[in-house]
Amino acid sequence: MKMMPKLLVASIVAALPALSFAASHREAPAIAFDPAADITDVYAFRSWEDPKKLVFIMNVLPGQEPSAGPNYYNFDDHVAYDINLDTNKDGKADDIVYRVQFKTELRAPFADLPIVYGGVDTVAGLPPAIRGLDGADSVGLGLRQTYTVTEIKGTLSRELGTGTLVAVPSNVGPRTMPDYQDLSEQGIYPLVNGGRVFAGQRDESFYIDLGATFDTLNFRAPPILTADQDGNDFANPFGNDMFSGFNVNSIAIEVPISEVTSDAGAVIGMYASTSRPRYKTINSLGQAVYSGAFVQVARMANPLVNEVIIGAGKKDLWNATKPYKEAQFLDYYLNPRLTGLINTAFGTAFPTTGRTDLVAALLKYPGQNPAKCTVTNPCADLLRLNVGVKPALPAVQKRLTVLAGDNAGFPNGRRPNDDVTDIALRVVSGALLGLPVPKLGDGVNYNIGAKGINLTKNGIYKVFPFLPKPHDGRNRRHIDCNEGGAKPCN
Repeated sequence: MKMMPKLLVASIVAALPALSFAASHREAPAIAFDPAADITDVYAFRSWEDPKKLVFIMNVLPGQEPSAGPNYYNFDDHVAYDINLDTNKDGKADDIVYRVQFKTELRAPFADLPIVYGGVDTVAGLPPAIRGLDGADSVGLGLRQTYTVTEIKGTLSRELGTGTLVAVPSNVGPRTMPDYQDLSEQGIYPLVNGGRVFAGQRDESFYIDLGATFDTLNFRAPPILTADQDGNDFANPFGNDMFSGFNVNSIAIEVPISEVTSDAGAVIGMYASTSRPRYKTINSLGQAVYSGAFVQVARMANPLVNEVIIGAGKKDLWNATKPYKEAQFLDYYLNPRLTGLINTAFGTAFPTTGRTDLVAALLKYPGQNPAKCTVTNPCADLLRLNVGVKPALPAVQKRLTVLAGDNAGFPNGRRPNDDVTDIALRVVSGALLGLPVPKLGDGVNYNIGAKGINLTKNGIYKVFPFLPKPHDGRNRRHIDCNEGGAKPCN
């Protein structure tokens, strides 16, 4: 076997944590069997459309192949989808909860047909093309999901919807849904608190070369970017965007800052969770019956924790645990096992003990002591957002955020197009400790192949719900290496 230069070995080792760094796709054994409750990504940021408002987004149902009919992708009626906020820095994220729950109906005449979506304007006897979520233009929408948005503050709750809320269905194709852009805009609804909500399918905006990574670290180039490559947010220098052409299901909630806090410079914490009823039984008709209180089955805040920090034997326990109980997992942060395995296998010397820098970055508010976890100094995995930081407009957002002088992105909250993979690689390698760290990256710098209007050149969707139009089932395309806009296969 040919020996590799030390620099190349070190750079490949440094890239090991990118196995699932930024997203939470299938990150734990149990949740991999429950895609409707599998949270893939979570975002929290101050709106650049209206800086007086905050935006919270959670994505579920990972890796949606757009053409996978006749049964497409829907939210689950038996899952509570929650956005949980901590406004007093106690780590509990129960000060405000926005809960979204769905109800599915199968509408006539589709109960007697082999499909649930159908319509074309030019064939007699078939429903017209789907141009609406309700009324005559929605006849072809055989399976329809409506939902509620409930604000929970302690023992008090209120419904935020101003009418019937309909989830935007999967983008079947242009014959069935000839103007999906308009259809999705119909799915944006006002809330009684002055905000907006959207639920439906969107483009998978997260970008990473997962294929090369999981082929036993078969990278297409040494994962160290040149200065020119690192500074270019409009090209993928050598990586292949594995998520190109795939979709997710999104819930986006926009609320006025004044509804969350009266402090113009507050730092709030948030995490997203999915929960299911505690009990499931089967009745005499073979139907599932759910009962009991909701039990958390998945959570996500910061975009790397369950993937590369928590041990495999406790990943599902971690998913079921509230963030304010993070102290039981503290050893994983202070003494990251993955780094130790890397050092053993490759002879590197990344710091493996006493990593209070990771504790401070992931589990603490500014000014809190990373050396301990107490009631007054809590450890909690929350995505923290300073609501006083001015948002950056899409045209000037930097994928490397704070590393490139853009303080409106991760780890100050997270925006859909922040390159958390490259940021996390450098942090895990010791950037926060002041160690000299090269420009590590997977060679994927932007969301290639994003479709629709309201887009920047590098795929940032400029308006609410801040994720691009999903790829349609008939014309979907996964842009691979050797194709237009992509790099050669190596």
